[in-house]
Amino acid sequence: MPYIGKNPVGGGFHKLDALTASATDTYALTLNSAAYYPESANQLLVSLNGVIQAPQDSFTVSGSNLVFDTALTASDSIDFVVALGDVLAVQTVTDGAITTAKLGNGAVTSAKLDTNIAVSGNLDVGTIRDAAGTNTAMTIDSTGRILTPARPAFYAYDATGAWQSLSSSHEVVMPTTDYNVGSHYSTSTGRFTAPVDGLYHFSGKLYCNDSSSTSSFYVTVDSSLEAKELYAVAEDSAADASVTFSEVRELSSGDYVSIIGNAGEYYKAYSSFSGYLIG
Repeated sequence: MPYIGKNPVGGGFHKLDALTASATDTYALTLNSAAYYPESANQLLVSLNGVIQAPQDSFTVSGSNLVFDTALTASDSIDFVVALGDVLAVQTVTDGAITTAKLGNGAVTSAKLDTNIAVSGNLDVGTIRDAAGTNTAMTIDSTGRILTPARPAFYAYDATGAWQSLSSSHEVVMPTTDYNVGSHYSTSTGRFTAPVDGLYHFSGKLYCNDSSSTSSFYVTVDSSLEAKELYAVAEDSAADASVTFSEVRELSSGDYVSIIGNAGEYYKAYSSFSGYLIG
């Protein structure tokens, strides 16, 4: 806004303490007897023998010292030294004076933001990445759908079409996967290993046949038979049985989940095992 009269001046403008010439080129600058440190020679107005001197050419500064290009003598006269403003001596900025246009692009970095930011309005974001900024943890598309591409998940099955005879407590292995995000399911051991603590959902189906009288299958954590649950029983040795299961397990990082069969047979072409991290 305009001012009535002279505009206010920001910064400090000082006539420094008097200097007495002698047989030297270096003179200590002081203001009210305290050392004065100019930012550069261009900040000073120096008069020597009635002639204004050119900064950088006739003199330089080193710390709080004024250094002439040649040594003076006692017959020379340093008339005055004026400091034209103190570096960073600025006036208080009026509230609301710093607008978006006055901020440079990229000037506000994450280091300048508070660690806990409360958003009272809308927060528009398309991608959320990890702390290192390298892995995408979540995306929100234009329709508002939330996608989590890094969420551990798998779907495993067997398409060999052969019967598999299982001995007691033998783990069922599905050698093929449609998807295996994070590669946490092993197609060689039949185990899904939890990468983090959390709740996991598992489901599957088994097409089984028993050569004796009964075949049983269990979903176990770390092959713990105490925690096993009965899921499939084929009572007639001449008949086939199909079973499906679905459950949620709380796992710790490093726990593994697998299907164990007991002295039974299953037809791999119709069997599958899947799971994913809920959260």
